[in-house]
Amino acid sequence: MVNSHAFIYGLLIEAIFTGFDYDAHAAKQLPTVLRNSTLSHGAVETPEQLMRSRYSAHVLGLVDYVVATYHPSCNAESQREGIAESIDSDWAGLEVIGTAAGSHENEGFVEFKAYFNEDDEQYCMQERSRFIREDGLWYYIDGTFPEQEQTTQPEIDPRLNQTVESFKIGRNDPCICGSGKKYKKCCG
Repeated sequence: MVNSHAFIYGLLIEAIFTGFDYDAHAAKQLPTVLRNSTLSHGAVETPEQLMRSRYSAHVLGLVDYVVATYHPSCNAESQREGIAESIDSDWAGLEVIGTAAGSHENEGFVEFKAYFNEDDEQYCMQERSRFIREDGLWYYIDGTFPEQEQTTQPEIDPRLNQTVESFKIGRNDPCICGSGKKYKKCCG
């Protein structure tokens, strides 16, 4: 029986570190012995691996691992109750959208979608997480939620989008070069 636990644990670790997207419900079926196993923070070599291991810890209910992988500046210990509540969700799957290097070699980003079930409906949380490496260990520092980011377009002067009714440009009309200035102050 112990060998089968080790085999299943090995498959889980391989899935985490090779980038395999797996079904969270299957992971929840792992024997109790695996729920008490500790993922190794020191074995993580990339931001994506840390993100995947943190997701696995959420699925397996390993609050201590999630808290330990927050950057020390986040003071995650004081947020333990909220983290435990988040972990208690019914996680359904993970999809990595992409990874990106940061502004220096000790910073990286991972964008992902995590699926969870609530009230017989499936929801998706999309996040772009930022990770920092200190003393050889990667830590989660913060994240943004792309669907909440507003990309506002600068407001365009409606006079610039007027249809031409005559070929004569008036002195007070907007300049044809698109500068937004009056024709008489620009090209006229």
